[in-house]
Amino acid sequence: METVLVVGAGQSGFGVATSLRDKGFDGRVVLIGDEPGLPYQRPPLSKGYLAGTAGDAQLRLRPEDFFAEKDIELIPGRVASVDRDDSQVVLEDGSAHEYDHLVLATGADNRVLPVAGSTLDGVFTLRTKDDADVLRAALQSAENVVVVGGGFIGLEFAAHAGRPVTIVEAQDRLLARVATPEVSAYFAALHEGAGHTILLGTGVAALHGDGRVAEVELSDGSRLLADLVLVGVGVVPRTRLAEEAGLAVANGVVVDEHLRTSDPKISAVGDCANFPCVQAGTATRLESVQNAVDQARAVAAVIVGEPAPYESLPWFWTDQLGAKLQIAGLLTGADKTVVTGDREGGKFSVLSFRDGVLVGVESVNRPPDHIAARRLFAADPEPRFETLEAHGFDLKATLPSTRG
Repeated sequence: METVLVVGAGQSGFGVATSLRDKGFDGRVVLIGDEPGLPYQRPPLSKGYLAGTAGDAQLRLRPEDFFAEKDIELIPGRVASVDRDDSQVVLEDGSAHEYDHLVLATGADNRVLPVAGSTLDGVFTLRTKDDADVLRAALQSAENVVVVGGGFIGLEFAAHAGRPVTIVEAQDRLLARVATPEVSAYFAALHEGAGHTILLGTGVAALHGDGRVAEVELSDGSRLLADLVLVGVGVVPRTRLAEEAGLAVANGVVVDEHLRTSDPKISAVGDCANFPCVQAGTATRLESVQNAVDQARAVAAVIVGEPAPYESLPWFWTDQLGAKLQIAGLLTGADKTVVTGDREGGKFSVLSFRDGVLVGVESVNRPPDHIAARRLFAADPEPRFETLEAHGFDLKATLPSTRG
């Protein structure tokens, strides 16, 4: 009986297992996860779960009986090595598990703040359910909360922390890696209106405390009182298994358009995979639920003999302080933006163009624009401004471009 072994039981690993069954694969499907319990989704950890409005049931991707019904074997444990010669993986407990096809869905680890004091008590990252549990408990008694990093995780934590926090961001704007300046400015104003303090263009030099964090020293020499610090400065793909197995690695596990590694019996998906992205025009690694889910389906199709190049449209979302941001496409290299809608009223979209071609749409509290954007990108690989109304965009309230 053919065996597909999936290392990593997060969104992408779970997706591979379920997609194989959906496509009629009748061999063994084995899912190895290094966290206890059933596979769960991570986005609520920095939102409803942190705030206490979502519980374990809302986190689980499926209930326990689902895995028995689908004949998906769950094995808890950490993989120590991949033996390509014998087509098996070896767990830290010494057990060996053979495969006909191996899928690496190992995800990523939070980037560590490279300063003195980063290991003090009271300094947290947020990646797992255990992280969220400890962080939620610590928030109950925290008085001075500092967030290092103004990306999605840092801002979602601030939005759901239930108290004013100080956000320290090294770049000159929030969400600098993922959003346009127009959207960055909107969310900065939103957080300031909620009582948060935002320090831009400011790095962290050190964390101070006697066993437990008490102060954050900034790059300008000033210090902030802090008894809880949340670090959200990006992630590093988990590539150790691939590297030690001799697979190609460069900012992730290198895969081709079918998500196959340099070994045709091994694929990689999700946060750990560096793939040739059609939209970016270069090798790219994406951290999103959409990418995890769609790559899982694509790999399952390859395994059952229905290969097609992975070309899914990237899209992302975040919920903060009553505002929902949805992004379709990639903003890389955009040279012009057009704003449509009611920016002052908090219902607007930013259309980003590169050489006259629409490459990304950010929608704040305008779900119809997000839906229209995804349909448009599916229908036209190089959409231009003059075609947008025909595809459902409301351009009556278009504002002058702020860039380009």
